[in-house]
Amino acid sequence: MVQSNFKRDFVFSITIAVLMVIATAGGIFTDSLYRDNVWTTSQLRGNDLVTLFVAVPLLLAAVFLSKRGSLRAGLVWFGMLDYTLYNYAFYLFGAAFNRLFLIYTALFVLSIFALIFGLAGLNVNELNKRLRKRTPVKLVSSYMIFWAVGIGGLWVMQSVNFILTGKIPQVIIDTGHPTSIVFALDLSLLVPFLILGAVWLWKRRPWGLILSVILNVKGAVYALALTAMAISAAKADIPGASSLVPLWLFFTAASFTACLLLLVNIKEQAE
Repeated sequence: MVQSNFKRDFVFSITIAVLMVIATAGGIFTDSLYRDNVWTTSQLRGNDLVTLFVAVPLLLAAVFLSKRGSLRAGLVWFGMLDYTLYNYAFYLFGAAFNRLFLIYTALFVLSIFALIFGLAGLNVNELNKRLRKRTPVKLVSSYMIFWAVGIGGLWVMQSVNFILTGKIPQVIIDTGHPTSIVFALDLSLLVPFLILGAVWLWKRRPWGLILSVILNVKGAVYALALTAMAISAAKADIPGASSLVPLWLFFTAASFTACLLLLVNIKEQAE
C-alpha cells in the first residue's frame, strides 16, 4: 500500500486503537457511565464488546500488515477507520453526555483525518490495475444496491410517514432521544456512498473498488456489532430485540463475502 506519509497514518491509527480500548472498557466495566435509557444503554454495551474484541484487533492487524506491504490489508485498514468514524458518531451525537465525551470526539475527528490523509496517499490507478478481470464486480455491486435500498428505503418511508401522519417512528421513541441518529447517519454517511461505490465498481472505476472494500469491511464488522447489540438488548428484556439477530447475521455474512470476493481478486504484486 503506497502511502504519502505512512508514519503519520500509523500514529493516527495506533492512537485511535488506544482510545477505542479506553472507550469500550469504560462502557463494559463502568456501570454508571451511560446515562441513557435501558434500550440505548444495553445496545451501547453490546457494541462495546464487538468493538473491543473484534474491531480493535482487526484495525491493529490491518495496520501492521499494511506496514509490511500488503495492499489488501491497507484497504481493510481504511474500512476499519470508516467503522470507527461511523460507530463513534453514534456515541458522540446519539448518547447522553457522559465522562467519555471528549474521547468520543477525539475518535470521531481522528478517524476523519486518518481517512483523508490515508486515501490521499493512495496510488489509485495502480490499485485498479491489480484487480483481476474475473472479479464478480456486478454481483458485489448488486448487493450494495440491495443494501442501500433496503436500509435507506426503510428510513425514508418512516420519515415520510411522519410527514403524513405526525406519528413519530417507534425507533426514536425507544431510544428516548428527540431525533434518530441512525436515520441521519445512514442517509448521509452510508446510503449515498453505497450507491456511488456500487455504480463505480460496476464500471470498474478505481474509486469504486476502494469504496466497496471500505464499506463492506465496515458493514461486516458493524453488522456483527448490531448482532451483539440485539442480543444485549434481548437480555435486558427489550421486546422484539432477539428477532433482529438473523437479519444482522445475514448482513454480517453478506458484507464479509462481498469484501472477500474483492480482496482475493486484488493482486498483491504487479504483473
